[in-house]
Amino acid sequence: MNPEVYDVTIIGGGPVGLFGAFYAGLRGMRVKIIDSLPELGGQLTALYPEKYVYDMPGFPEVLAKDLAAQLIRQAMRFKPTVCLEERAETLERVDDLWVITTSKGVRHYTRTIVICAGAGAFTPRKLDAEGVAEFEGKGVYYGVRDKMMFAGKRLLIVGGGDSAVDWALNLYPIAQEVTLIHRRDEFRAHEHSVQELRRSPVRVLTPYEIRRVYGNGQLEGAIVFHNKTQEELNLPVDAVILNLGFVASLGPIKSWGLELQGNQIVVDEYMRTNLPGVYAAGDVCTHPGKLKLIATGVGEVCTAVNHAKSVIDPNAKMFPGHSSDMQLPPLQ
Repeated sequence: MNPEVYDVTIIGGGPVGLFGAFYAGLRGMRVKIIDSLPELGGQLTALYPEKYVYDMPGFPEVLAKDLAAQLIRQAMRFKPTVCLEERAETLERVDDLWVITTSKGVRHYTRTIVICAGAGAFTPRKLDAEGVAEFEGKGVYYGVRDKMMFAGKRLLIVGGGDSAVDWALNLYPIAQEVTLIHRRDEFRAHEHSVQELRRSPVRVLTPYEIRRVYGNGQLEGAIVFHNKTQEELNLPVDAVILNLGFVASLGPIKSWGLELQGNQIVVDEYMRTNLPGVYAAGDVCTHPGKLKLIATGVGEVCTAVNHAKSVIDPNAKMFPGHSSDMQLPPLQ
């Protein structure tokens, strides 16, 4: 029995992979998406569905879950095959095809591959402070799935990056009160967001860290300390959100023989890796001048798909023209 062969298999169902699936469909390619998560959308749906995204062209601001929903709708226009809860584990060359074997033991056959795995498999960076593990999921959280669970609550947010600052700005209108602590005086978040934070009712404490959290069955408070003077403050809180970043790993992809730089795949100007017919786009790859933005990634994946198309069909144009000049099937 001959296996089903796809023109391009996209590893990763986040925003870059989704747009890549749409664009490959636009080029008349047979497309498959493989993702280890139970739903499409990547970090937009898995980590911060209620967070606003401000740097996506055409959207002055958009909730991550709404952006994901639109990207999914767009990607499904050409009816790609979608394989969820499957982690790509091994890669081998069989004649002129690539064979991807997943965690379900399924073998996927494809002419080309575009790796859009973001930062790879990610887990929140944990805080090793007294009481944190005890109250994890019961007052201490590493992400926000539903922001209304914090309505009317006394909230402590820990972190100095975009996620911490954005959640403080998103949650103070519905929470009873919000305190944000960061272990440094300077924030890593976008300058505009930090300025907005300074003008908001959010109580900002720097340079402070958590010493311990406590409660009797449910979270009641947190002891925080100034990391230069060691002065302690007792903050009565109902919930703590820890935005300390993520530990990411490419996992099995690291064993595929790809040229790597740290935890990223090295690509050239065509988004080609060192393996023939294998491309990478988005946060998973690196090249000179790289910027880690969704907007950058969707441009990169178009380059990858166009080059893959020209490899599969040498008579195809590298650039097919603008979508406004094409006849597309209706959106579902």
